[in-house]
Amino acid sequence: MSIHANFKRIFATTVLATVPWMAVHAQEITGAGATFPAPAYSQWAEAYKTAQGARVNYQPIGSSGGIRQIDARTVDFGATDAPLKDDELARKGQIQFPTLIGGVVPVVNLRGIAPGQLRLTGALLSDIYMGKVTRWSDPAIQALNPQLPLPDTAISPIFRSDGSGTTFIFTNYLSKVSADWKSRVGEGTSVSWPVGNGGRGNIGVAALVSRMPNSIGYVEYAYVKQARMTHALVQNAAGAYVAPGTEAFQAASQGVDWKTSHSHMLTHQPSPEAWPITGATFVLMYARPDNVAHAAQALRFFHWGLTQGAPMVTSLGYASLPKAVVDSIEARWAEVRDPAGQPVAYK
Repeated sequence: MSIHANFKRIFATTVLATVPWMAVHAQEITGAGATFPAPAYSQWAEAYKTAQGARVNYQPIGSSGGIRQIDARTVDFGATDAPLKDDELARKGQIQFPTLIGGVVPVVNLRGIAPGQLRLTGALLSDIYMGKVTRWSDPAIQALNPQLPLPDTAISPIFRSDGSGTTFIFTNYLSKVSADWKSRVGEGTSVSWPVGNGGRGNIGVAALVSRMPNSIGYVEYAYVKQARMTHALVQNAAGAYVAPGTEAFQAASQGVDWKTSHSHMLTHQPSPEAWPITGATFVLMYARPDNVAHAAQALRFFHWGLTQGAPMVTSLGYASLPKAVVDSIEARWAEVRDPAGQPVAYK
């Protein structure tokens, strides 16, 4: 199967049960936001419809779009990879909870380079995206990869053109490993990129990299795995080069106390087994929803996904949340209440 056919297949399974939002009936719930978890939400929604007869319509429009939609109360839940701070959630009357953990992975289009062969550091990634390192034959890249046939050609950086939680995770990491990046560019769902070309969504970045020789981009690992893209290894905080995947993402989440807050970042963690550009993805809902029945169905869907859907998550290359974290999430759901002040029943 060609890489373009793979992207078509991913896109077909990412846009879930798409129907006009104004036509939603009682057995359908709507969500919008991050493309990072869309492959997992797609499989959850398909299996959930079979098991429970309820339909989930999720639009992967990017984290910024998901926040705008939930703020406007046009969806039952929003999705973002850039967690809101606790004081902002309180001001908006929203709750936030993680659903799964994944990784942002550099992908390249270099002739003669196999997946996992190219090694990079965070400092090199920041220098490439700031336009300081402009050729694949740069001595700094060659020093890490003396055995690879790196071409003496210009590097073509690709970035997300839309407001993106994937970008937030990537730039949060670069801000931790490069003081120059932090001061000149910073972190956010959208930043002013010094160099490169933009693609919309994880799929857009992946497609651009696949078409442009000598390019580099960053996408969520599920897209790398499904489309069999050539990815690079990135040195972690302990100095190790580990392969991205479920175990490396789980290692990055070790020691994080989700009971105190659901707003943690998982980049540049100290574990020697951790993938350095790891992040959780989050769901936003109102504590006092306009439609209590839809809120109950949304919680029912995520309860099912966090418990019954865990094997689907790992098959795609994400890491599922430990039971203790799921328990803390479901305890937080008691904050979602009906007009009488009673917790919304979802079981």
